Amino acid sequence: MAGAVRTVSTTTKDNNMEEHKNKNNVVDQCEEHDADDDNKCCETEKELDLGPLVSLKEHLEKDKDDESLRKWKEQLLGNVDVSAVGESKDPEVKIVRLSITSPDRDEDIILPIPFTNEPKKTLFVLKEGSKFRMKFTFTVSNNIVSGLKYTNVVWKAGVRVDSRNRMCGTFSPQLEPYAYELEEETTPTGFFARGTYASRTKFIDDDRKCYLDVSYHFEIRKTWGGQ
Repeated sequence: MAGAVRTVSTTTKDNNMEEHKNKNNVVDQCEEHDADDDNKCCETEKELDLGPLVSLKEHLEKDKDDESLRKWKEQLLGNVDVSAVGESKDPEVKIVRLSITSPDRDEDIILPIPFTNEPKKTLFVLKEGSKFRMKFTFTVSNNIVSGLKYTNVVWKAGVRVDSRNRMCGTFSPQLEPYAYELEEETTPTGFFARGTYASRTKFIDDDRKCYLDVSYHFEIRKTWGGQ
């Protein structure tokens, strides 16, 4: 009997150690899965031949005798000073502002750019059961950016709980910044919903060029942070 008791105790200890080891590896595994998803997406898009990049001036010079194409390009580009664009073939997108707006708040939550790289520090707090929207402002220069996409993955206790991909569209260079607002979301409620979440946000285009890639933590509480 004593031998049997020792065997059960050893097995339980081994199981606890294995469970603890698994918990420590959950976040790493989730990030690996996220990377795998990106690679699969990238492999799929590699099958599409998007053609070589050309400068904005070359875009305008092509088919300049075609009246319909010329008008379409003018409509797409808007009031762009082509002489100030230069010969660069690569578009440049700069995310200048990220914010969260809610009808339950008088002021928006402004996220600092660049983000402070402090592990486990909470960047912002959301109230449980509240409606909110993510808004961002960005500039485009040098060339047209095609297929700008917003992606966001959220984990809680190492388990992926939300993943969003939003195609924002194609944008031409202009002096004034663009403003974009995502669809309204509602935070979950209840004891298990409250706590700390980890999130990773990226902005990429059709050529898989990444313009912003940030990881941060936020909390869901009974009340808004700072109120």
